[in-house]
Amino acid sequence: MKWQGRSKRKYTGAKLKTLKGRRKYEIGRESADTHIGETKKKIIATKGDGQKKIKLLRCNTVNLIKDGKTVSTIVENVVDNPANKHYARRNIITKGALIQTTLGTAKVTSRPGQNGVINAVFIE
Repeated sequence: MKWQGRSKRKYTGAKLKTLKGRRKYEIGRESADTHIGETKKKIIATKGDGQKKIKLLRCNTVNLIKDGKTVSTIVENVVDNPANKHYARRNIITKGALIQTTLGTAKVTSRPGQNGVINAVFIE
């Protein structure tokens, strides 16, 4: 379980006084780690007003913007991922990842783990 609350220590290493315990709203969720494969989504309820978040767990299609036109194409593999050097090896798609499509190389502009869709811009 991930916890996104305040640290118990200062950046110097000194202990901070505990003002409160852990709260439910400080709990983080596991990352989606979007892979290449048959489309699979997970809908998660968020806090307030009945909003929801669509996590994309697997996907093999991408909305590619090429020459001002949007084309849906197939993802072949992940070429590079600046978020983590091991993500390219594991074919994990995040924002900023360079992916190989049937039309060429593209850079992902959306957040698949948050938006539920892969959008990309054609590079070469």
